Amino acid sequence: MFGRKSTFYTPPSGPLEYLVAGLGNPGKEYENTRHNAGFMAVDYMVKEWGFSVDRLKFKALCGDCMVAGKRVLFMKPSTFMNLSGQAVTEAAAFYKIPWERVIVLSDEIALEPGKLRIRRKGSDGGHNGLKNIIYLSGSDNFPRIRIGVGQKPNPEYDLAAWVLSRFKPEELQALQQALPNAAKAVELIVQGEIDQAMNRFN
Repeated sequence: MFGRKSTFYTPPSGPLEYLVAGLGNPGKEYENTRHNAGFMAVDYMVKEWGFSVDRLKFKALCGDCMVAGKRVLFMKPSTFMNLSGQAVTEAAAFYKIPWERVIVLSDEIALEPGKLRIRRKGSDGGHNGLKNIIYLSGSDNFPRIRIGVGQKPNPEYDLAAWVLSRFKPEELQALQQALPNAAKAVELIVQGEIDQAMNRFN
């Protein structure tokens, strides 16, 4: 199912039916930090599926690809994490994509690196990017794939400093093993199989 460009990629056609937003912070200084797990997941899909996310639109880097026969817009907001909702709500409104078809990938400190938590809808769980999307859209009714980045070393450790820290080599290796599962989960959700995605990867 997941081939390189020669086997998977077909030029996108037809209306955009789904939106996949990977959350993170733009800029070299934030690459491979815990808060950028959503960006890293989108980057993995770009590489595997042979398309590009390089057009600046809706305050985000965007690109589209056919997934399971449906045209999907992928985006990496360039607004910084706490204002992620600006990009996501603008794109969803422009293409008239219902919130049930907006899939958000974000980091999750309550999970160890390499683990996923998939939900059909729900609260922000204390995540500022999800919080801003819910606030600006007025809806929490969108699927999200939360990617484990590990818990703080101790309760007193500053949360902002932790999520902006880089992965240790062994943590990064575990995270990279989870990215194919995140990609497969996106594909299942686009196919209407979110229950199967939750059963397989939660």
